[in-house]
Amino acid sequence: MENLIVTLIIVVIVAAAAGKIIVEKRKGAKCIGCPHGQACSSTDCSSSDFS
Repeated sequence: MENLIVTLIIVVIVAAAAGKIIVEKRKGAKCIGCPHGQACSSTDCSSSDFS
């Protein structure tokens, strides 16, 4: 029973992460983890452009 609960928790975490990636990509974010993801003009997502 504990294995089922742990497995369900892991599945929920992975599904939430995948959902976040899908939503952000639909919004047009180039770099999902970058705070400047939607305004970033470079492809390497370096935050040095915004300092």
